[in-house]
Amino acid sequence: MIVSQRRKLIKELLIKNKSVKVSDLVNLLHVSEETIRRDLNQLEKEGVAEKNYGGAVLIEEVENQFFIPPVDKRKFQYSREKELIGKAASQLIKEGQTIIFDAGSTTWYVGKNLPDKSNLTIITNAMNVAEECSKDETASIYLLGGKLRKNSMSLVGPQVESELQNYNADYVFLGTAGISLRHGFTSSDLYDAEMKRAMVSAGQKIVVVADHSKLHKAGLTPFCPFDQADMFITSDLADIEILKEIEKRGVEVIVVPLSEDTLDKLV
Repeated sequence: MIVSQRRKLIKELLIKNKSVKVSDLVNLLHVSEETIRRDLNQLEKEGVAEKNYGGAVLIEEVENQFFIPPVDKRKFQYSREKELIGKAASQLIKEGQTIIFDAGSTTWYVGKNLPDKSNLTIITNAMNVAEECSKDETASIYLLGGKLRKNSMSLVGPQVESELQNYNADYVFLGTAGISLRHGFTSSDLYDAEMKRAMVSAGQKIVVVADHSKLHKAGLTPFCPFDQADMFITSDLADIEILKEIEKRGVEVIVVPLSEDTLDKLV
């Protein structure tokens, strides 16, 4: 196992169990204590773990990122804002195109607002997006297979990533857990990030959609640097200075206007 794979596995164990022991990792990974301690040193430098006697614990700030409500509840957070972002994003789509959606509350709103009877081909790993898009009887829908993540009702894993290699989509619509001006668009889940990267590789135009709150967060791992994204769609509640920085990095930014009465309706 190469270094990056080993450290990725240690991260996953930290996220799952909140702590790891050097002795357990030595037995699991069949490497020396010195190697494991170097790995933990690196994870500590990255701000993921804090070393203690005999192992390490997950940093509290990182742990808090994983308290994410289920997708059916998330779609009601900033629901009016997401609805308008979804409508703006859906206007990019033309009849007969092939579209890839990842799992997320804002991408669900894009699917909800697709143009009627446009003979679209929809590819997604999100069960709720597939269900919503199925309301259009002219759409051909392909649900990617893999392991079910119940929190997002999405399918992830090597099978999903392998299937995506067979597609060439006109548009890929992605949600994001947060934005890092250094690393780009980020996810708080390692498996989710890998799936999103595979989707980026399968699309001609990459569009990230997110409500304003995501500009003040950064997920655990990046999935799309700015030079791989074509467009970012958000609302005018977003921090204008951050949007300017994103534009400087070559991403077209579309800002959806919200009226004053809309602000009162945001959840």
